[in-house]
Parts: sequence; structure tokens; C-alpha cells
Amino acid sequence: MVAKRRIEMNPRVMMGKPVIRGTRITVELVLRKLSEGATIDEMVVAYPQLKREDVAACIAYAADTVAHETTRTTIAA
Repeated sequence: MVAKRRIEMNPRVMMGKPVIRGTRITVELVLRKLSEGATIDEMVVAYPQLKREDVAACIAYAADTVAHETTRTTIAA
């Protein structure tokens, strides 16, 4: 899995948020920028240590996280 090789969580880096390995760029930042309309090329220019593969890993990480969420349904009495 690409995400596991490129994403890490370390309590000493960004308070344990998932980041691109070896950087302080959070998965959240990458996803937020994409959701705001930034292109991968724009992000790579803005964050020179960021690679295209890192962006793909962030998307895969988010998909994996959502896929493993559990939901609770409440039945009204």
C-alpha cells in the first residue's frame, strides 16, 4: 500500500497527525488544498518537498480511513 510507505504518524511531529514521511506536511493540509481547487502541480510548487506520489498517498490514506469507519444506527422507539 502506497499510503503506508509515505504517510507516518509520530506524536513528536505535528502532534501525531498523519504527515508525509520526513516532512511536517499533514494529510489534512493536502486534502484541504485539493478540496479548495488547488492542482497537484500548484501544490508541488508551493511545497517543494512534496511529490506527486505523496498527494496520491494522502488520497489513498483518506479513502482507507473512511473505508474502515464504523457507523452506528439508532432505531427510534
